[in-house]
Amino acid sequence: MALYQSDKWLTSLPVLVTAKTAFLFILPQYNASVSTADGEIVVYHYGLKDLVTILFYIFIAIILHAVVQEYALDKINRRLHLSKIKHSKFNESGQLVAFHLASMVWCLYVVLTEGYLSNPKSLWENYPHVHLPFQVKFFYLCQLSYWLHALPELYFQKVRKEEIPRQLHYIILYLAHIAGAYLLNLTRLGLLLLLLQYMAEFLFHMARLFYFTDENNEKLFNAWAVVFVISRLFTLTLSVLVIGFGLARVENQAFDPEKGNFNTLLFRMFVLLLVCFSQAWMMWRFIHFQLRRWREYWNEQSARKRAAAAVAHGKQPLKTIKRESGYHENGVIKTENGTSPRTKKLKSP
Repeated sequence: MALYQSDKWLTSLPVLVTAKTAFLFILPQYNASVSTADGEIVVYHYGLKDLVTILFYIFIAIILHAVVQEYALDKINRRLHLSKIKHSKFNESGQLVAFHLASMVWCLYVVLTEGYLSNPKSLWENYPHVHLPFQVKFFYLCQLSYWLHALPELYFQKVRKEEIPRQLHYIILYLAHIAGAYLLNLTRLGLLLLLLQYMAEFLFHMARLFYFTDENNEKLFNAWAVVFVISRLFTLTLSVLVIGFGLARVENQAFDPEKGNFNTLLFRMFVLLLVCFSQAWMMWRFIHFQLRRWREYWNEQSARKRAAAAVAHGKQPLKTIKRESGYHENGVIKTENGTSPRTKKLKSP
């Protein structure tokens, strides 16, 4: 009987070892039990083992990326017969629409269930927010995994060299902001700012998909312009409220990295200036682009009037002024191959 039990333990030992290793990859680490009025709850904090979990979900993101590409985007592309440039942009927007929609719904669910909207004071009270609920930590790990997976996807998707700097630009920006909120224990504020950003980006990429199917469909771009401006204003207001006023009133103002406390005057000024600078820069580029569109529109209208007047007087009509093509990402104008081949009317990205 003892020999049987010993053999049974030996055969189950590899399973136990494998299970512990698998949990390290699949589940968030650094959990702890905290006593509350409702009983004990399990909370999490961050550490180096998170890199292992992020690595696992990078492979999951690559697989999901391939599934969306194979079973959705490629089938639509075969029907649309797009050019190579539009084909690449259609795939990019299609992937980002799926990601932004899923992240937006997930982020909204987390914000509502954790009560961050119903109780705005919770955004800065009891800072530092070292202990995270499971869904908050898992959300941040998945976000970091997705944007890290976008780096090898530049190779897998055979992105053109002209497009790589632009895509690297916004990938690095997302990684820096998400990792900053995660490591500086500003996860609650980061959730709301990501929700605002993803709403605007989802609408932008959805508008671009509709534009590729029908170049006369530009109404969604007008809606995106409104949402973009509103999201920038809300981002600034929320950041000033939480960082400039909320954290300044928290009792614990000591710099203590071991306990996750970065709440000092210099820290608040640095983060607030960084947020204000990024939002102001995005708004300036957005306004610059809109003014450029209007100027090109009026130039084209005046050229058409001159051509119509020339035809009325029996003269050979002048050629219409070609308008610059391009698209914008986060309010930044981008050109195709560094040229401006658009000829008819100003088309949205």
